Amino acid sequence: MRIALIAACTAACAQEKPRYALPQVTVKGTSSDPVEKSYRKMIRGMDHFERARAALAPHASLRFKLLPRKPGTDMDRIVLEVIGSTFAYEVPVGPDHTFVLARDPKALQEDAVVSPNRRRLSMTWRTEIRTPGVPAGSRRLGDLRLECQVGLEADLVSNSSPIGRIADLFTDTMSYCDSKEAKYLFFAERPLFSVTLVAGARREVLPIDQLYAMASDDPGLGDDLPYCDCEMLIDRTYFLPLGDHSWPDDTRVEFEYMDDRP
Repeated sequence: MRIALIAACTAACAQEKPRYALPQVTVKGTSSDPVEKSYRKMIRGMDHFERARAALAPHASLRFKLLPRKPGTDMDRIVLEVIGSTFAYEVPVGPDHTFVLARDPKALQEDAVVSPNRRRLSMTWRTEIRTPGVPAGSRRLGDLRLECQVGLEADLVSNSSPIGRIADLFTDTMSYCDSKEAKYLFFAERPLFSVTLVAGARREVLPIDQLYAMASDDPGLGDDLPYCDCEMLIDRTYFLPLGDHSWPDDTRVEFEYMDDRP
């Protein structure tokens, strides 16, 4: 069903706000119409991480991650900058396309933007919250629960559909991410074959409608994808039972990738 995919991509994310007017400064490498984010909102997400981490992910660290949205988007050599009305400075981006954001009172005062030199809607953003010691090929459910909360607080999900206005109804990110109906899109590192939840002796493979942005129920997928920030990475997407607390925060989310299969 076409609406299912659009709603899944938009219900948890705020309507795309009017673009910030870029300051009159010379910035090396910044293209026109960038896919920028609000510095204040990203700091708000960081503040939420500090408040909520004790309950969900006490030993985890937070980074932000850049992801491609359109085919052909060059994810290497990205110039990422914090731009205020009187300054601009570069933020280092790692080889895995993640970065940390320093707290800067001046950037808060000037309502700065965090701007990569890529065009609008060519990329999307997520948080990456990881607890040390989690085995390779898996994630910890509590980390991912917190990723949903921080991602919504920071307004990271990029969306281009007018139907995204319904997201204004979801103003309490804690309640949304803790609901059994939460449809926050996560992205795996590689195309997925399956996702399995493991808590002690309990194992459960996620059903197919929790993978690939519910594409199995969407015969009009080609028409819907331009409205979803999963457009290029649909084979890596999955939903999780974030609000089902029969799965504890230490539950392992184990991935089997397409290229792992014979």
